[in-house]
Amino acid sequence: MQYRKLPHGNEQISIIGMGTSSIGKAGDKEIEATVAMALENGVNYFDMASSDAAPFPAFGRAIRGRRDKVYFQIHFGADYHTGQYGWTTDLDVIKRSVDWQLSALGTDYIDFAFLHCLDEQDDLRTALKGGTLEYIRELKAQGVVRHIGMSSHTPAVAQAALDEGILDMLMFSINPAYDYHREGEFAIGEVGERMALYRRCEAEGVGISVMKAFSAGQLLSDGTSPFGRALTEYQCIRYALDKPGVLTVLPGIRNREDLKRILGFLDASPEETDYSVLGTFAPQEAEGVCVYCNHCQPCPVGLDVGLINKYYDLSRAGDALARDHYANLARKAGDCVGCGHCDKRCPFHVAQSQRMKTIRDYFGA
Repeated sequence: MQYRKLPHGNEQISIIGMGTSSIGKAGDKEIEATVAMALENGVNYFDMASSDAAPFPAFGRAIRGRRDKVYFQIHFGADYHTGQYGWTTDLDVIKRSVDWQLSALGTDYIDFAFLHCLDEQDDLRTALKGGTLEYIRELKAQGVVRHIGMSSHTPAVAQAALDEGILDMLMFSINPAYDYHREGEFAIGEVGERMALYRRCEAEGVGISVMKAFSAGQLLSDGTSPFGRALTEYQCIRYALDKPGVLTVLPGIRNREDLKRILGFLDASPEETDYSVLGTFAPQEAEGVCVYCNHCQPCPVGLDVGLINKYYDLSRAGDALARDHYANLARKAGDCVGCGHCDKRCPFHVAQSQRMKTIRDYFGA
């Protein structure tokens, strides 16, 4: 395993970490065995934004006696009181959920306390002014929290958090599709905006932990890749690790088989991790596909067309958390009035007004 030092601390973080969004279905025995395998192979960074509550007690058992070998990202805003994942900015609910997570993990401290999934400026303002950040700072003063972080998919929101000077770590979505650099990109924010964020994190000593390295699996299949051609997991991991500020990549691991395959990256040849093929992809291959570039903005009724499309695509690709994130948007696909403004402005000729109807029907009113 290779490690990278957290600039705002002395922690040495494994370049391959572990995401837990899908491991809950594996069952307690497999979860414990997978965590044990991860630790044996030098993985020490674990993101606990799971799609359900199942992994927490199993993780607690797996790390018993080895807590000092583990760094946890605990999300203040991920609620598990029903047994399933829920997103919230309610401080009382956040406090109950964090207490439950600590108890289930069998620990009395949090390595990285994360403001959870703040994709809109209003959500960031709520976290900063509604008491969540103050609560995290109180826990930090008590020694319960070691570092403060945030997860987001939106460069402008991440930049606003950096302006506050509060972050030691940022969890951000990075992959070749999202950063596609010709006519547009496949995520929120223009390519220059995204790269500016990575560079600022590097310059200010804010580490980046990478989510969505495979674009929820879209990049791994010719049929779903926005390039019309699949990339490999190893190409995507190398791509993310090469970005400024990145300390660790957090693939969603379902079981030991997944983990073994991902750990193969450490022994992969330069040819296996080379992603220079990206330079051969032409923008025309994205024709008719929303690449989240937001060239259609501003929407007359205030829709974030790119973000709506992104959550729709991620949900269909199997991202268990995307549906809940969509549900918390201020304006949704059903608010579209069909004016055609976005249809006329889309450089990839996506019929967004029709797509909004499809997305509305998919998620439900």
